[in-house]
Amino acid sequence: MFHFLKSLVSSSYIGVDIGSASIKIAEISKGGIKPKLRNYGFLEMLGHLERLNSALQTSSLKIAERQTAELLKSLLEKTKIKSDAAIASIPAFSAFVTILEIPEMSEIDTAKAVPFQIRQYIPLPISEVAIEWSKIGKKEDEGGFTKQEILVVSVLNEQIRKYQNIFKLAGLNLMALEIESMGLIRALIGNDPTPTLIVDIGARSTNIAAVERGFLKYSRQSDFAGGSLTQAIGNGLNINAKRAEELKKQKGLLGSGGEFELSTLTIPFLDVIINEVKRVRDNYEKNQNPKIERLILTGGSANLLGIDKYLEKQFNLPIVVGNPFLKVEYPAKIEPLVRGLGPAFSVAIGLGIREFT
Repeated sequence: MFHFLKSLVSSSYIGVDIGSASIKIAEISKGGIKPKLRNYGFLEMLGHLERLNSALQTSSLKIAERQTAELLKSLLEKTKIKSDAAIASIPAFSAFVTILEIPEMSEIDTAKAVPFQIRQYIPLPISEVAIEWSKIGKKEDEGGFTKQEILVVSVLNEQIRKYQNIFKLAGLNLMALEIESMGLIRALIGNDPTPTLIVDIGARSTNIAAVERGFLKYSRQSDFAGGSLTQAIGNGLNINAKRAEELKKQKGLLGSGGEFELSTLTIPFLDVIINEVKRVRDNYEKNQNPKIERLILTGGSANLLGIDKYLEKQFNLPIVVGNPFLKVEYPAKIEPLVRGLGPAFSVAIGLGIREFT
């Protein structure tokens, strides 16, 4: 978590998830037993499906600052959200995440050792990046020596400045930034110790995280995502991107007869994502970690019809579609929408509840 305004205290906070093709916001305040969802909003663009440069941000670390700020400000106005204290996410492709294993030592010595150790992993001068780290566990090496595991997250200072500028232009106080995986863990797992894979399939990228005892233990990012499936349908049927997106959402992987062609078009691209997920699982498990026991699916494509059953066959694991609304109190009138909205709002709600959990 990269803090900017540590002293600012607010009665409610806005979790802001800026994706490649959408912005999701969730306003959270203190509730009774759980934090309370006061308001939420979703703004989505489809232009990225046809034009790469119309995405709000890409894995080239470019983000359209003024355009993003204008869209965020418009969304805030339409939802009539009152709070101005924001916590935002950084996509996986904008951060460098690694796990260090170093000998047990005092807090003071650990704080001195981490910056020295991390230098060998970052191909940039330390002065150009912001670094955050935290202890996430211990393990014995092959020689029987106990080592502490340190999660290290680093982000370019330039990228942080861009986010600060976006929120300033939108009229918000950016309190902190954290990588998407942290919001997902908070919203979908919490303190549950079950070794879990979180697969977040967004519009332009898929974020895969291995989580144990509520801590991020391994992560990987793929450029194959929901947009890849849409483009496969569009190219295969020679239709425009908007129509292809509609067909994907309507039929998913459950098409039959004349519709069966849809699944034959999308499954090869879905299999690429699945192979990336398997690599994360294998790399996590071979490093003396416990076996993965379940997979949580989230992101815009988590609601694709039939995707949970298809993944269940591929992994022989329980497949759960993430529902961050279980972590908050919300108005009864939105109950019919919760199941459909949940996967898309996992990050935003995870950010918003941070100060109340």
